[in-house]
Amino acid sequence: MNVLVTGGAGYIGGHMVLALRDAGYKPVVFDNLSTGFRWSVPEDVPLIVGDIGDYELMLQTLRAHSIDAIVHFAAKLVVPESVRDPLGYYLNNTVKSRSLLAAAVAAGIKTFVFSSTAAVYGNASDKPLAEDAPLAPLSPYGSSKLLTEVMLRDVAAAHDMRFVVLRYFNVAGSDPAMRHGQSTVNATHLIKVAVQTALGMRTHMEVYGTDYPTPDGTCIRDYIHVSDLISAHMQALEYLGKGGESLVVNCGYGHGYSVSEVIDTVRKVSGRPLEARIGPRRDGDPITIVADSSRIRSKLKWEPRHDDLATIVEHTLRWETMLRERNLKL
Repeated sequence: MNVLVTGGAGYIGGHMVLALRDAGYKPVVFDNLSTGFRWSVPEDVPLIVGDIGDYELMLQTLRAHSIDAIVHFAAKLVVPESVRDPLGYYLNNTVKSRSLLAAAVAAGIKTFVFSSTAAVYGNASDKPLAEDAPLAPLSPYGSSKLLTEVMLRDVAAAHDMRFVVLRYFNVAGSDPAMRHGQSTVNATHLIKVAVQTALGMRTHMEVYGTDYPTPDGTCIRDYIHVSDLISAHMQALEYLGKGGESLVVNCGYGHGYSVSEVIDTVRKVSGRPLEARIGPRRDGDPITIVADSSRIRSKLKWEPRHDDLATIVEHTLRWETMLRERNLKL
């Protein structure tokens, strides 16, 4: 199977490319390299540098590489930035996804896997969220993803296409073999920021609010290891390949950790001090987001292998150390 991976030079997409190669698929990467890296794409994998909103280039790519399935990762994903720049997020995440879907229909693509987000749920309760929970995003980022889910559902109903939407919770960690990891210089992921602070790459980090109605006053998130997330995508492709019906599933472990718990774990695993300064709340941050993962486990037969916060931190620490040493040599 030939699989187009949009955003395949980035963090999560790059892990998908490796998994596809490992499983004998033929990935093709489509990325504008705004946050991705050319060096992260294996030499034997075709890389098309372009914008997913470029309909003609996308259609040409789908046809030239005889693409059978699309896995769509390309998106902007920083919640506070989306609050400041809502139109930019709707353009990049929604309007350009519409163009991608149009090209997919014209090329006769029948299989589509979409990288969505738990941000579509908004300010949920402290109970694990099932896929039928109310959809009330608090940020333009969440809304832009939800609108793309709606478009995909309607396109699939009108055309011969089936899809799996994967709603991510908080992705972290690196490939256990250290072939790939989060490499964006100014990434905002909590675990990466905390690890960089522990390594002395940042003088300090900020905790955005300690007055939330949680046991220690900080937000709670369900952190999923990137390799487990990618295995869910691989299961989704296999499921659709066997004729499975369109499906929406949560990608999380079903339990969460607070910001303070994450910082304490980074201190323990790294064995280093870490200065965390208290700052004000950020707009668009839900209090607690934890997945009910029963559907993905039953429908896709998904079995996570790295459900351990210390392991996630350790893999992040190893990748960040290796990345820093490589950059110093360059």
